[in-house]
Amino acid sequence: MNENRSVFALDGITGMLIATVLLLSILAVLTVWGLSVQNANMSNFYEIKDEKSIKMFSTENAKHVVDVK
Repeated sequence: MNENRSVFALDGITGMLIATVLLLSILAVLTVWGLSVQNANMSNFYEIKDEKSIKMFSTENAKHVVDVK
């Protein structure tokens, strides 16, 4: 029989706790990162110039969008 068993081995409670803490920390970092990106862009207003001359299929459509600061 295998007498080398331990409750606190990496495949036991300790491994489960490490995995849980790792996943929760990744979740927290991604949440904070997402909120900071939203805060940076929430006051970034833009205006569309010459909307009558925008074509449906054109690579120059991005020139019509102007940042208002």
